[in-house]
Formats: sequence, structure tokens, C-alpha cells
Amino acid sequence: MTLADALAALALRAELHDPLRDFASLFHKWNQRINLSAARSEPELQDHIIDCLALVPHLRAAAATTTPEQARLPLHVLDVGSGGGLPGVVVAICAPDLHVTALEPIHKKHAFLRTAARELALPNLEPLAQRLEDHRRRDYAAAVSRATLDLRDWLQLGLGYVESHGFVFGFEAIHRSDLPSGTIRHPYTHLVGKSRAIVALQKP
Repeated sequence: MTLADALAALALRAELHDPLRDFASLFHKWNQRINLSAARSEPELQDHIIDCLALVPHLRAAAATTTPEQARLPLHVLDVGSGGGLPGVVVAICAPDLHVTALEPIHKKHAFLRTAARELALPNLEPLAQRLEDHRRRDYAAAVSRATLDLRDWLQLGLGYVESHGFVFGFEAIHRSDLPSGTIRHPYTHLVGKSRAIVALQKP
């Protein structure tokens, strides 16, 4: 699947293709020096970006449930263990109306996120060199983590960082039977024959 195909399949704007390719180019350049990811080739990186795109419609749907008071302000999304910006930078590119706080305690990776925010002109991306336990904000509309924490642990932990009726999202590569009660799965096919799911847990 190409990036253009993925955007079309998710009903995302075709104009996002070039900014996402710019992100991929910047990522690949830095990844050769500081090990942002195990994805070493451009096709491997594109696969990761396409995987992250699957989250965007669900963040959009979560934003649609906001109150009129919330709708007047940028909705804040927390990306925990943002690393090279997968999915934080992808979300910031695809949803400029969302404010993405990207937590990344490793300073070299945090430096990349700051560079991405500047060079890709993403004023809605706020990289912070913090660990989750040191982060004090608890009123996000949504929180997400990808391949950083155990999925069950993350869904439970993330509830402490979102406001009432906020959502915690995660990526499920292999079906888990131990996720918290109330978790909703949104299956999707990543690459040929690889079934995954975006999982969501809403705070009461």
C-alpha cells in the first residue's frame, strides 16, 4: 500500500501526502545518526507512517464528541513516548486543529521532535523532554502511546491523564484478552494480511 492509497482509504486529504513525505525525509536523515527507530529503509518507515494514520479518524471522532465550550479551544492530545514522532508528528500534520503534546525523555529524540516542529511548520506540536510520571497535566481530551508501554498497563495508566469522557488510545498488534473492561477495538488491515486494531478506552 502506498501513502497515497492509505490517505484515500482513510478519507484523509490527498494534500497531506507531501507534508508526510517531508516528515519521512527528515526522519530518515536523523535516523541514520541517532537511531530514532529500527525502520532503516524508506519503505519500512512508510509502513510505520501508514500504521499511524489509522489513528487519525478515531481522534477526529473523539473530537466530535466535545462540548461547545471545548470546541472553541484547540483540543489537546498527549503522545507518550513519542520517540521519532510516531504517531505524534503524523497526528500534528494530519490534524492541525489538534494540539499535540509529545513526551520524549531521551534528549536526542526530543531534539528531533523540536526540529520537526520547526522545519515542518507545526505550531500545534509541543515536544517536552519529560517522563510521564513527571508530567502534571491531567485534562487531555485524548492520550495515546504506541509500542512504548504494555498495552493493558497503558490503557489503565492513560485514564489518569485525560479529562472526564476523554479517550485513551493504543495500538494492538496481536489480539489481547486481558484489556480493561470497556475497551473498544477498531480493527484495520496493515499491509497484506496483517490485522491490527486501534483500541480505545473512554474515561467515565
